Amino acid sequence: MKTKSIYILRHGETDLNKSGRVQGRGIDSSLNASGRLQANLVKDHFSSISFDRFYSSSLVRTMETLSPISSSPIQMDGFDEISWGNQEGADPTPEAKQIYVDTIENWKKGQLDLSIGGGESPIEVMNRQKEAFEHVLNNGDRQILICMHGRAMRILLCWLLNYPLNYMDGFPHQNCSYYSLDYNGNTFSLKGFNVTDHLKNG
Repeated sequence: MKTKSIYILRHGETDLNKSGRVQGRGIDSSLNASGRLQANLVKDHFSSISFDRFYSSSLVRTMETLSPISSSPIQMDGFDEISWGNQEGADPTPEAKQIYVDTIENWKKGQLDLSIGGGESPIEVMNRQKEAFEHVLNNGDRQILICMHGRAMRILLCWLLNYPLNYMDGFPHQNCSYYSLDYNGNTFSLKGFNVTDHLKNG
Protein backbone atom coordinates (compact mmCIF):
# COMPACT_ATOMS: atom_id res chain seq x y z
CA MET A 1 0.00 0.00 0.00
CA LYS A 2 1.29 3.45 -0.90
CA THR A 3 1.98 6.05 1.74
CA LYS A 4 -0.70 8.67 2.40
CA SER A 5 -0.98 12.13 3.89
CA ILE A 6 -4.29 12.60 5.68
CA TYR A 7 -5.64 15.92 6.94
CA ILE A 8 -8.46 15.83 9.49
CA LEU A 9 -10.30 19.15 9.61
CA ARG A 10 -13.01 20.31 11.97
CA HIS A 11 -15.94 22.14 10.37
CA GLY A 12 -16.42 25.92 10.54
CA GLU A 13 -18.41 27.76 13.16
CA THR A 14 -22.19 27.51 13.45
CA ASP A 15 -24.55 29.60 15.55
CA LEU A 16 -24.87 26.72 18.00
CA ASN A 17 -21.10 26.61 18.41
CA LYS A 18 -21.12 30.33 19.09
CA SER A 19 -23.87 30.03 21.71
CA GLY A 20 -22.21 27.12 23.52
CA ARG A 21 -24.88 24.56 22.65
CA VAL A 22 -24.05 20.94 21.91
CA GLN A 23 -24.96 20.00 18.33
CA GLY A 24 -24.14 16.37 17.86
CA ARG A 25 -25.19 14.05 15.09
CA GLY A 26 -28.88 14.87 15.28
CA ILE A 27 -28.70 18.62 14.51
CA ASP A 28 -27.85 19.55 10.93
CA SER A 29 -26.68 23.14 11.37
CA SER A 30 -25.32 25.40 8.64
CA LEU A 31 -22.24 27.57 8.99
CA ASN A 32 -22.65 31.14 10.17
CA ALA A 33 -20.77 34.10 8.66
CA SER A 34 -17.66 33.36 10.73
CA GLY A 35 -17.76 29.74 9.65
CA ARG A 36 -17.94 30.69 5.98
CA LEU A 37 -14.95 33.00 6.45
CA GLN A 38 -13.04 30.15 8.11
CA ALA A 39 -13.87 27.86 5.19
CA ASN A 40 -12.37 30.36 2.76
CA LEU A 41 -9.25 30.64 4.91
CA VAL A 42 -8.96 26.85 4.73
CA LYS A 43 -9.19 27.05 0.94
CA ASP A 44 -6.36 29.60 0.80
CA HIS A 45 -4.22 27.59 3.21
CA PHE A 46 -4.49 24.37 1.24
CA SER A 47 -4.17 25.94 -2.21
CA SER A 48 -0.71 24.43 -2.75
CA ILE A 49 -1.84 20.85 -2.04
CA SER A 50 -3.33 18.75 -4.84
CA PHE A 51 -5.77 16.60 -2.90
CA ASP A 52 -6.81 13.33 -4.49
CA ARG A 53 -9.96 12.96 -2.43
CA PHE A 54 -12.19 14.89 -0.06
CA TYR A 55 -14.42 13.27 2.54
CA SER A 56 -17.09 14.82 4.73
CA SER A 57 -19.58 13.58 7.25
CA SER A 58 -23.21 13.42 6.14
CA LEU A 59 -23.95 16.72 7.91
CA VAL A 60 -24.33 20.08 6.17
CA ARG A 61 -21.75 21.96 8.22
CA THR A 62 -18.90 19.75 7.00
CA MET A 63 -20.01 19.90 3.36
CA GLU A 64 -20.30 23.69 3.57
CA THR A 65 -16.81 23.89 5.07
CA LEU A 66 -15.40 22.00 2.09
CA SER A 67 -17.51 23.79 -0.52
CA PRO A 68 -14.84 26.42 -1.39
CA ILE A 69 -12.41 23.64 -2.36
CA SER A 70 -14.63 20.70 -3.33
CA SER A 71 -18.12 20.58 -4.77
CA SER A 72 -18.43 16.82 -4.42
CA PRO A 73 -16.82 15.36 -1.29
CA ILE A 74 -17.58 11.74 -0.51
CA GLN A 75 -20.16 11.86 2.27
CA MET A 76 -19.81 9.16 4.92
CA ASP A 77 -22.00 8.97 8.00
CA GLY A 78 -19.20 7.09 9.73
CA PHE A 79 -17.56 10.51 10.12
CA ASP A 80 -20.64 12.11 11.71
CA GLU A 81 -20.40 13.74 15.12
CA ILE A 82 -21.23 11.69 18.20
CA SER A 83 -24.91 11.71 19.13
CA TRP A 84 -25.47 13.58 22.38
CA GLY A 85 -29.03 12.27 22.65
CA ASN A 86 -31.50 14.55 24.40
CA GLN A 87 -28.77 17.10 25.14
CA GLU A 88 -28.43 18.14 21.51
CA GLY A 89 -29.41 21.77 21.03
CA ALA A 90 -30.28 22.18 24.70
CA ASP A 91 -29.88 25.55 26.35
CA PRO A 92 -26.48 25.71 28.11
CA THR A 93 -28.00 25.80 31.59
CA PRO A 94 -25.89 24.91 34.63
CA GLU A 95 -27.68 21.55 34.76
CA ALA A 96 -26.98 20.76 31.09
CA LYS A 97 -23.34 21.79 31.46
CA GLN A 98 -22.98 19.54 34.51
CA ILE A 99 -24.38 16.54 32.63
CA TYR A 100 -21.82 17.17 29.90
CA VAL A 101 -18.93 17.60 32.34
CA ASP A 102 -19.88 14.48 34.29
CA THR A 103 -20.06 12.40 31.13
CA ILE A 104 -16.64 13.58 29.94
CA GLU A 105 -15.15 12.81 33.35
CA ASN A 106 -16.62 9.30 33.29
CA TRP A 107 -15.14 8.73 29.82
CA LYS A 108 -11.75 9.81 31.17
CA LYS A 109 -12.17 7.18 33.89
CA GLY A 110 -12.66 4.52 31.23
CA GLN A 111 -16.46 4.25 31.13
CA LEU A 112 -16.41 4.31 27.33
CA ASP A 113 -19.70 2.50 26.83
CA LEU A 114 -21.51 5.39 28.55
CA SER A 115 -23.75 7.70 26.51
CA ILE A 116 -25.95 10.72 27.19
CA GLY A 117 -29.74 10.58 26.96
CA GLY A 118 -30.08 7.90 24.31
CA GLY A 119 -27.06 9.07 22.31
CA GLU A 120 -23.88 7.23 21.35
CA SER A 121 -20.94 6.03 23.37
CA PRO A 122 -17.32 6.60 22.27
CA ILE A 123 -17.02 2.89 21.50
CA GLU A 124 -20.02 3.03 19.17
CA VAL A 125 -18.55 6.04 17.38
CA MET A 126 -15.18 4.30 17.00
CA ASN A 127 -16.80 1.23 15.48
CA ARG A 128 -18.61 3.18 12.76
CA GLN A 129 -15.47 5.22 12.09
CA LYS A 130 -13.43 2.07 11.53
CA GLU A 131 -15.81 0.93 8.83
CA ALA A 132 -15.65 4.34 7.10
CA PHE A 133 -11.87 4.55 7.37
CA GLU A 134 -11.42 1.26 5.55
CA HIS A 135 -12.77 3.04 2.48
CA VAL A 136 -10.24 5.87 2.94
CA LEU A 137 -7.30 3.48 3.12
CA ASN A 138 -8.29 0.94 0.48
CA ASN A 139 -7.65 3.05 -2.60
CA GLY A 140 -4.73 4.70 -4.34
CA ASP A 141 -5.28 8.22 -3.02
CA ARG A 142 -2.18 9.87 -1.61
CA GLN A 143 -3.41 13.27 -0.38
CA ILE A 144 -6.69 13.13 1.55
CA LEU A 145 -8.74 15.71 3.43
CA ILE A 146 -11.51 14.65 5.82
CA CYS A 147 -13.86 17.25 7.28
CA MET A 148 -15.65 16.12 10.42
CA HIS A 149 -16.55 17.13 13.98
CA GLY A 150 -14.84 17.92 17.27
CA ARG A 151 -15.66 14.96 19.50
CA ALA A 152 -15.57 12.56 16.58
CA MET A 153 -12.08 13.87 15.69
CA ARG A 154 -10.87 13.23 19.22
CA ILE A 155 -12.08 9.64 19.05
CA LEU A 156 -10.65 9.06 15.57
CA LEU A 157 -7.22 10.39 16.48
CA CYS A 158 -7.05 8.17 19.56
CA TRP A 159 -7.53 4.90 17.79
CA LEU A 160 -5.54 5.84 14.68
CA LEU A 161 -2.54 6.78 16.85
CA ASN A 162 -2.97 3.85 19.27
CA TYR A 163 -4.01 5.91 22.27
CA PRO A 164 -6.74 4.60 24.58
CA LEU A 165 -10.07 6.31 23.94
CA ASN A 166 -10.10 7.85 27.40
CA TYR A 167 -7.19 10.02 26.22
CA MET A 168 -9.45 11.76 23.67
CA ASP A 169 -9.42 15.14 25.41
CA GLY A 170 -5.67 15.25 24.77
CA PHE A 171 -6.57 16.30 21.21
CA PRO A 172 -7.92 19.88 21.44
CA HIS A 173 -9.62 21.59 18.52
CA GLN A 174 -11.44 24.69 17.40
CA ASN A 175 -13.56 25.46 14.37
CA CYS A 176 -11.51 24.81 11.21
CA SER A 177 -8.39 23.69 13.04
CA TYR A 178 -6.86 20.48 11.71
CA TYR A 179 -4.53 17.58 12.39
CA SER A 180 -2.33 15.96 9.77
CA LEU A 181 -1.10 12.39 9.74
CA ASP A 182 1.29 10.37 7.62
CA TYR A 183 0.43 6.75 6.90
CA ASN A 184 3.15 4.34 5.79
CA GLY A 185 0.87 1.44 4.91
CA ASN A 186 0.97 0.07 8.44
CA THR A 187 0.99 2.81 11.06
CA PHE A 188 0.03 6.47 11.43
CA SER A 189 2.33 9.22 12.65
CA LEU A 190 1.24 12.67 13.77
CA LYS A 191 2.62 15.51 11.66
CA GLY A 192 0.43 18.52 12.51
CA PHE A 193 -1.23 19.05 15.91
CA ASN A 194 -4.35 21.24 16.11
CA VAL A 195 -3.03 23.58 13.41
CA THR A 196 -4.64 27.04 13.58
CA ASP A 197 -2.12 29.39 11.92
CA HIS A 198 -4.30 29.74 8.83
CA LEU A 199 -7.14 31.18 10.95
CA LYS A 200 -5.15 34.12 12.27
CA ASN A 201 -5.70 36.00 9.02
CA GLY A 202 -9.46 36.08 9.52
